[in-house]
Amino acid sequence: MKFVDEASLYVKAGDGGRGCVSFRREKYIPRGGPDGGDGGKGGDVIIVGKQSLISLLDFKYKRHYKAENGRFGAGRNKTGRNGEDLVIHVPLGTIVQDETTGETIADIVEEGQRHVVARGGVGGRGNTRFVSSVHRAPREYTDGETGEERSLRLELKLLAEIGIVGLPNSGKSTLISRLTNARPEVGPYPFTTLSPSLGVFTNDEDRLVIADIPGIIEGAHKGKGLGLAFLKHIERTNILLWVIDGASRSVTEDYQTLRNELVRFNEKILEKRRLLVLNKIDLLAEPDLTARMQALTNSGEEVLSVSALKGWGMDELKESLRKKGAKRVA
Repeated sequence: MKFVDEASLYVKAGDGGRGCVSFRREKYIPRGGPDGGDGGKGGDVIIVGKQSLISLLDFKYKRHYKAENGRFGAGRNKTGRNGEDLVIHVPLGTIVQDETTGETIADIVEEGQRHVVARGGVGGRGNTRFVSSVHRAPREYTDGETGEERSLRLELKLLAEIGIVGLPNSGKSTLISRLTNARPEVGPYPFTTLSPSLGVFTNDEDRLVIADIPGIIEGAHKGKGLGLAFLKHIERTNILLWVIDGASRSVTEDYQTLRNELVRFNEKILEKRRLLVLNKIDLLAEPDLTARMQALTNSGEEVLSVSALKGWGMDELKESLRKKGAKRVA
């Protein structure tokens, strides 16, 4: 499925129904009074968070959304039916903004969280409402109010407990497949991952989401490569795994490149809990592994060595994530 994390849409709430002009006409009551009912309220447009969604793809194909109008009032003081509300489901992590003003309207982060983005118009008044001591047979009524309308911009920033970041071909996709039930595309070439992959595992108490963010290259903070399109998705993660290719020509240069790009994008990223993972150790002789681990440890980072391909070091990695505060690692 194509991953889409930005979308624009137009929403229009329902108009209120028109009030009714009517007079009571029954046998033996030749001059019954006014009995025109009020119009119904127009439906609201409501944004609701839905955990099972992970993309804004649907909004690329449908951009206009309109709630139902309220029905007209009727005789015998019958109020018109209210228009049905229109519910629009979005993934958790969706920021809703007014596209015209740039104002943030809502930040949807919980399952079932609701926010009215356009309110339906109030129904008009029927002629019954205009009766007075000197005006006993009014023919006045009012139209219903027009429902609100606005253009919205949706931006998705994935909600994940753990984010996996690294240079292209560092083995992130293989790692997330080891840690979770995710099945991302894996291949021995840069930019195998062209969109964030989410891995999820659950038990009766917890639901832990891990996001594999597409490969970061030098200049990513300026939009180079996949750049800014995906770096934003690490902003909400609680723990970051920095993955380094153990078979790289220089693990220290890779580490510095990764660190520099993350900091230049958002310096607060260094405040997040993190763990440095040296991957692909199945390709290293023991002396090379020792030297590379020492070089990375000298940077002051907490470093673990793993082979995601072979499954080496996975238990130690999961235990370290627990100690970092991850709710549950399967």
